[in-house]
Amino acid sequence: MAINTDKNGYTVLFAVIMVVVVGSVLAFLASGLSDRIKENERFEKQQNILYAMGVNENTPDSGVNFIPTEVVEGKFNERITEQYVLVNGEVQKDDQAFLLDVKKQLAAFKSGKEARLPIFVGEKDGEKVYVLPMYGKGLWDAIWGFMSVDKNMVVQGVYFDHKGETAGLGANIKLRFFMDDFQGETLLNGNSYAGVAVSKTNNDPLNDDKKDNEVDAIAGATITGNGVSAMIKETLKAYKPYLETIRNN
Repeated sequence: MAINTDKNGYTVLFAVIMVVVVGSVLAFLASGLSDRIKENERFEKQQNILYAMGVNENTPDSGVNFIPTEVVEGKFNERITEQYVLVNGEVQKDDQAFLLDVKKQLAAFKSGKEARLPIFVGEKDGEKVYVLPMYGKGLWDAIWGFMSVDKNMVVQGVYFDHKGETAGLGANIKLRFFMDDFQGETLLNGNSYAGVAVSKTNNDPLNDDKKDNEVDAIAGATITGNGVSAMIKETLKAYKPYLETIRNN
């Protein structure tokens, strides 16, 4: 007996079967690849932290070039000498700080709950650098990154990323021309933590002034730039007790 494929019932049944089959295949693949996915996420995080320290494979005229995946874990273990968490203003040693979910911990801090804020201490050119994770809101969705500073609160490097900013505009926060401007900027204005603002009125296109707590904004990306400025300020607010210990040592 031939099946009448023109009936609505057939169409619905076929759709249900396809959903079940495709869903099962995807679930199987996700389960089988979960370890590899977690490993790749770990490598990417290590690449981003090292990039913020200035440890990368950039050349003067290149774009963003990370430490290659196949060697990044060894380089990370070599360059990151200590890991801590900041809990209620107190610094605690924690070799597993790298595994913490920064988004959740910063959300807990903002809501007044106990949070474990990760800190990475690295070494570059024989000097200690302190890497702080950041998380914030851009125009369309989340933005995040890492910022490294020395004991004088001078920025040694940053790395920014985003979930859904506009291509060619806000998405450019992860390009070198923008991130490089932060190098050498001071987070302090006198003894206050001013951060580094993304400013449309900076009037310093070559970024020669490193004492103004500002970098030039990206044209057409005002809200994303404001999100970066706010993210840096929130990071400083959260990590101020730790930064004070660095300055006073």
